[in-house]
Amino acid sequence: MTRRLVVEADGGSRGNPGPAGYGALVRDADTGDLLAERAASVGRATNNVAEYGGLVAGLQAALGIDPSAEVEVRMDSKLVVEQMSGRWQIKHPDMRKLAVQAREIAGQLGRVRYTWIPRAQNSAADALANSAMDGKPVHRDAGPAPVEVETAPPAEPAPVVTTRTLLLRHGRTAHTPERRFSGSSDLDLSDLGRADAEAAARAMAGRGVEAIVSSPLKRCRQTAGAVAEVLDMSIEVDRDLRELDFGGWEGMTGAEALAANPLAFRRWRAALDVRPPGGESVADVSARVAAARARILERHAGKTVLLVTHVTPIKLMLAAGLGVGDEIVHRVFLEAASLSEVTWSTDGSSSVRLVNDTSHLRRTT
Repeated sequence: MTRRLVVEADGGSRGNPGPAGYGALVRDADTGDLLAERAASVGRATNNVAEYGGLVAGLQAALGIDPSAEVEVRMDSKLVVEQMSGRWQIKHPDMRKLAVQAREIAGQLGRVRYTWIPRAQNSAADALANSAMDGKPVHRDAGPAPVEVETAPPAEPAPVVTTRTLLLRHGRTAHTPERRFSGSSDLDLSDLGRADAEAAARAMAGRGVEAIVSSPLKRCRQTAGAVAEVLDMSIEVDRDLRELDFGGWEGMTGAEALAANPLAFRRWRAALDVRPPGGESVADVSARVAAARARILERHAGKTVLLVTHVTPIKLMLAAGLGVGDEIVHRVFLEAASLSEVTWSTDGSSSVRLVNDTSHLRRTT
């Protein structure tokens, strides 16, 4: 009879990127007996890289127990589960290397499948990951002589650094009144949009902005330029802050896209990994926005940073700040030139302070 094993894996980063570690354990699927535990630091890395480290460690432990076993991997990282199941692409180079390593190990086992579980059901692996981040790695197998890695006493924890991000949506364009998909279309601000940008610029004075980072698209660079002129600052451009590419739906309203591709549009609204014809999925944008966020938080740690970007990237930042799934992109409305705010701390905590504030705007009809 083929043995069945369960791998539970997790990873975390205090700072994302920051000091990171993984945790993994193996149980007998039939008896529930704990057979192995692993926890180790991966140095400075993102949450996702640490989660992949936990996956690799868990599969390696399962292989050491029984190479012929059928293995169910349970993780609360939907990203890792979907990528390892082959439904989502892997773009991050470090994650891609770890995924290749995980697949090589999985190929030596009888059968491996991946299951997403809620975070509350992954508490044992999460505790191991936190042990690793606390400087207490674990290598423990079932039997009378468990082995725990000897380590020096952990160093004093680094002071917590908090970075404040002000998230400004660009001003109005010709597409805004009819709520047309602008996406990758490189539109200029309209006359009203330029007024939006000027009002936003005035509102930024006195907010302590120390850096301005913009999407490369003109409507954002023009909005950021108005702020930069008032604050006498330069602008950084980050390509990963650009809007979702709507492909064949560019320039359409939602109603027009639904009429043109009813099934595709409904599938896109219902799933994060479905792309418009020739465009990007929410999952695609989420991966690059997360990469941009990590770069910005590392480059401007402890500062107040103004990010001038689009609806989808801002909503994804809010989702990350709230610690909820990306599906909220279809449940939050953001006005043109609205302001939101999220703070991020190197201990892994975050706080959403403001959403869709338009009090600084004086709109004309």
